[in-house]
Amino acid sequence: MQLQMVLKAGKEKSLSRKHPWVFNGAVDKIIGKPRIGSTIDIISDKGDFLARGAYSPNSQISARVWTFDENESIDDVFFKRKIATAISVRQRWLTSANTNAYRVIAAESDGLPGITVDKYADVIVIQLLSAGAEKHRSKIVNALKGAFPDHVVHERSDVAVREKEGLQPIVQTLEGTLPEKVVITENNVKIEIDLINGHKTGFYLDQRKNRQIAGNLCKNKRVLNCFSYTGTFALYALNNDANEVINMDVSANALETSKRNLSLNFDAERAGNVKHLKVDVFEQLRKFDENGEKFDVIIMDPPKFIENKHHLEKAARGYKDINRLACKLLHHNGLLITFSCSGLMPATLFHKIIADAALDADTELNYVEYLYQDSDHMTASFFPEGMYLKGLVCVKR
Repeated sequence: MQLQMVLKAGKEKSLSRKHPWVFNGAVDKIIGKPRIGSTIDIISDKGDFLARGAYSPNSQISARVWTFDENESIDDVFFKRKIATAISVRQRWLTSANTNAYRVIAAESDGLPGITVDKYADVIVIQLLSAGAEKHRSKIVNALKGAFPDHVVHERSDVAVREKEGLQPIVQTLEGTLPEKVVITENNVKIEIDLINGHKTGFYLDQRKNRQIAGNLCKNKRVLNCFSYTGTFALYALNNDANEVINMDVSANALETSKRNLSLNFDAERAGNVKHLKVDVFEQLRKFDENGEKFDVIIMDPPKFIENKHHLEKAARGYKDINRLACKLLHHNGLLITFSCSGLMPATLFHKIIADAALDADTELNYVEYLYQDSDHMTASFFPEGMYLKGLVCVKR
């Protein structure tokens, strides 16, 4: 029997606009006995074919669409074609990026829901985060091996979202021998990546373009790099002749990696212009304010504050607090380069939060430039959720 998901009347609108998710509240009934990750046809209440997707009975998203073409099978050919297309598109945009590390597959935006793939030099790191991705893991891995021969293939499916899909976290090397660390190059900057313990798949590739933009604004400046992680914004700042950079992060391991990154790029004298503080950033910002410290450039790149929509109000207060303090610490005409990587934070709300932060700091900002994730983290027109990173370059008036 053909496995089918029949939608309630009027619930086909999002699929008609090619949005790839079906929420459980839209489902009228299931025909057949699909297992977790099974390929299932999604049908309107009138019996019309709408899409073919992966069934996820444990998630609020009951199905993630593989295809809107009734004649397309979800087989080895499907995954090889999708992955080849994703690689081809990125080669057009990355020719000028001077990098050997980039996002190969951006999940729904590449028509591959729940599949994230990053390339770090000769290592491919994958995350399979949906029931459908797990069901077809062998097809996906084989397609990647064919596309990237002689590469190590490592899996970092250790993200909490797998639990919502009824899946256990998995970390394993699927091909070759995984190096503990790998060094990538972007825009002539060398960066050490911790593939085992690093955030996400190992690093924040999405900030590549923004690191360069920020670095270009730091010549002869005193720079405060908040939530610095492995110090990559500092590398770009120093590469553009910043006078001084202070990296602040709560992670001792991240700060040690930052020091190694400095030694990869600069001699000891130049690297000495970067200081490292293992601190709670919120607390240290208040101490700087109490001590009358001032900076020319402040970079504010915090971790994701929002795990679900119920955290939005609390997260908004957090963003406002750190940016209010940053406004107070800036010199006149100083620059605030501030980000939110929370997908549930709308850009318009983030812009308002920064405006309110300036107001509470009794100052004014001009928004000079709007920043987003780099081009390899592309967003499909039908999937606005893929535009998760937003940032602002602001000047203090």
